[in-house]
Amino acid sequence: MPKAYVPKVVTANALLEGDAVWLTADDRWSPDMAEAELLMDAKAAERRLADAAKRQSEVAGPYLADAAATDHGPVPVHFREDFRARGPSNYFHGKQTEA
Repeated sequence: MPKAYVPKVVTANALLEGDAVWLTADDRWSPDMAEAELLMDAKAAERRLADAAKRQSEVAGPYLADAAATDHGPVPVHFREDFRARGPSNYFHGKQTEA
């Protein structure tokens, strides 16, 4: 039996700031994963990733990351994405100063 599809988000690193960003449904890059477009279909996810890969002047290294739906938007499924969503780990700056 085929494995069940896990919803995805498109993520990358902002080219100028280096921060982790997520692609929104209205084609913006947001530093807040909760604003990301949650892709419920594998073909749609691949199309969105292909579109993101063309935006080399904005981001580096776009890829699909597993995510789960919540009432507040997508959340990470794996540790790596949870770590990226919280921001840099060497000291409090960027996203961490707002929390």
